[in-house]
Amino acid sequence: MMGNLIVPYVQDNVGWVAGFAVPTISMAFALVIFLTGRKSYKQQTLSGSPFTSIAQVLVAATRKWRLPFAKDIGDEGWFSLAMDVSPQTNQLARTDQFKFLDKAALRDKEDELSKNNWRLCSITQIEEVKLLLRLLPIGLFCLMYGVVLSQGGTFFTKQSSTMNTNIFYKFKLPPASMQVTIGLVSILTVPIYDRILIPATRRVTGIPSGLTTLQRIGVGLFLSLFSMVVAALVETKRLRIAKQLGPSDLPDGIVPMSVLWLLPEYGICGIAGMFTLAGLQELFYDQMPDGMRSVGSAAYLSIISLGSFLKNFIISFVEEISPEWLASDLNHAHLDYYYWLLAGLGTLWLVFYMFVSKHFIYKQIHGSSP
Repeated sequence: MMGNLIVPYVQDNVGWVAGFAVPTISMAFALVIFLTGRKSYKQQTLSGSPFTSIAQVLVAATRKWRLPFAKDIGDEGWFSLAMDVSPQTNQLARTDQFKFLDKAALRDKEDELSKNNWRLCSITQIEEVKLLLRLLPIGLFCLMYGVVLSQGGTFFTKQSSTMNTNIFYKFKLPPASMQVTIGLVSILTVPIYDRILIPATRRVTGIPSGLTTLQRIGVGLFLSLFSMVVAALVETKRLRIAKQLGPSDLPDGIVPMSVLWLLPEYGICGIAGMFTLAGLQELFYDQMPDGMRSVGSAAYLSIISLGSFLKNFIISFVEEISPEWLASDLNHAHLDYYYWLLAGLGTLWLVFYMFVSKHFIYKQIHGSSP
């Protein structure tokens, strides 16, 4: 937030050299703090690699794909699931989803003679792979949120650069500083969510957290596509004013419309982030295998970066089909059509997300209630 407020102002009013100096000094100061405290940090050393365990399940299931599951105890020629072959603190309960992977736990005659981790795996190992397979489509259908979030630093900023940025007497707000609204609204919304929304929804749903993690993400996805609808409506109004006045009445292409009109689309993005980002962080940390939780923390952030790649693909597609939508002069472009396109894609992605989340099975530990 401080970077979005201070750096653009310094760049516009002092110079780009000073603007780049501010984050450089800040990062140097942060590095000193980090190096000072690093000796007090205790890092847990893990044995083995979780990726090896995943590979073992896939190889074992492939090797035994012809083996049938036992129908009844004592059936000859049928094979039953082996118990967990290694004691683990948190043994996962078996689920019927992705049942083909369960064949990695089928015990045959060769397994009776020798132990081979690439032929026989525990139920917990298999369930950990299932966890990853369940999370993949969830991450895939959250990519449109990354697309919407990236608009804050691109087209939202370009929009604001064509509008009246005077918000106080003789003070012009740098267009890039409007991005601070997203973070500010997210921070302000958290206590409202914790103190008001959770108790209210808890009384309706009976869930201690008010909403499940997947429901929380879904609400954020809906709000993100709604922000595109609002952005399209605001841009339609801006274009109408620009066309009514004409080029001669628009010095430097600035439309006499306050930049504060963009606050709703920025604000809704911030609220969506409170739901979606917090939900994704919780989901990818909690539902990851124990040895891969750091990977889960990185995976949810990768959704944002992959969303930026998807945004670039959409822009390239639009420029190929209808280049006038994203013309360099926004007063002669149709950025509103682009926002409507994102709203439509967001709706489609939300439908897919609702489908996969309906079939999602949360992690269950032996001895715990679902």
